[in-house]
Amino acid sequence: MSALVSINALSFAWPGQATLLKINELTLTHGERLFIRGPSGSGKSTLLGLLAGILQPDQGSLMILGQDFTRLSGHQRDRVRADHIGYIFQQFNLLPYLSVMENVTAALTFSAHKRKRLSCPANQEAARLLHALQLPEALWQQPVHKLSIGQQQRVAAARALIGRPPLVIADEPTSALDADSRAAFMQLLFAECEHAGSGLIFVSHDAGLEPLFSRVISLNQLNGAKHAEPGL
Repeated sequence: MSALVSINALSFAWPGQATLLKINELTLTHGERLFIRGPSGSGKSTLLGLLAGILQPDQGSLMILGQDFTRLSGHQRDRVRADHIGYIFQQFNLLPYLSVMENVTAALTFSAHKRKRLSCPANQEAARLLHALQLPEALWQQPVHKLSIGQQQRVAAARALIGRPPLVIADEPTSALDADSRAAFMQLLFAECEHAGSGLIFVSHDAGLEPLFSRVISLNQLNGAKHAEPGL
């Protein structure tokens, strides 16, 4: 079976700036849990943007689910992301005036593949995920802008996990959670990825989570470029 993610000789720079990322090789196998650590400014969010097809590398090969992202159009990359990637954004990217339930099921609206992977109705699957993430049912019909930051983070996680995507990308997903909520979140995240056979790329500066993962990589060591990215 081919790797879920394969990077070779990749480089990226923002226009007019020095090379920010230079990665000779990085792979993720199906079902693997990879923790990437790095301080603010090390290029973590840019790397995830490349893996999700939001950004394009300047050079090198970037294979996601057997498709070369460097050869796909923006629309084609968007389709791969919608169908096969669950992304937990650091800033959540929720639709503020939709309800909790509507935000979670919105991921299915744009993807027939995710809908087909469900084993029950969409609202029932969303409810299962929200229960597991310990979000009170009384909040499910509330607009997400009325929720606390930690509650919004759990909604964003449920939206990323629904539809059993083969690849889950998580950008600092526990930063707004207390210890109990963080433990429940990590338990659910691993259980869902194991159940679906999903590969997980988890980026954080929280070293306390490292022992939970099958592989840990330091982005500072992985990255051959020595220039920091302001604020990311």
